[in-house]
Amino acid sequence: MNMKIRTQVRPADPDEIRALVTATGFFTEEEVGIAAELIQEAVDRGTDSGYLVLVAEHDGRVLGYTCYGPIPGTDSSYDLYWIAVHPDAQGHGLGKTLIRETEKFIQEAGGQRVYIETSSRDQYAPTRRFYLSCGYAEEARLLDFYRPGDSKVMYSKKL
Repeated sequence: MNMKIRTQVRPADPDEIRALVTATGFFTEEEVGIAAELIQEAVDRGTDSGYLVLVAEHDGRVLGYTCYGPIPGTDSSYDLYWIAVHPDAQGHGLGKTLIRETEKFIQEAGGQRVYIETSSRDQYAPTRRFYLSCGYAEEARLLDFYRPGDSKVMYSKKL
């Protein structure tokens, strides 16, 4: 597969990312809106938005993306806000490629540590295993963070 990863956001990206995140079946309507909103901020304000984006495409179709950025008030820490891969492209290493490429850009910008958060719901067990397989360590669990029975699980990795 001839995969292209780009760093420049395009005006169509918020809608394409909304469709991609929806297709995963993991996120609430509110979360889907937030994902699209962050990409719109990147389109409207560029790097001043604080949101940096990698988009993986094949034949012009968005198959995956990451949204990340420096954490204000820190010297060299970054948040990975979003990573999503379309179900049609899952299981072929695209997620790991996106994480590695994102980490490379973070390092090139002087970043030394990456933080990720996700849900503790059973549905997210594959996501949590994925982060562990990419070298991230669980740092904390904030109980009942999202809603009763749904804790926030926080991971980090030193680059």
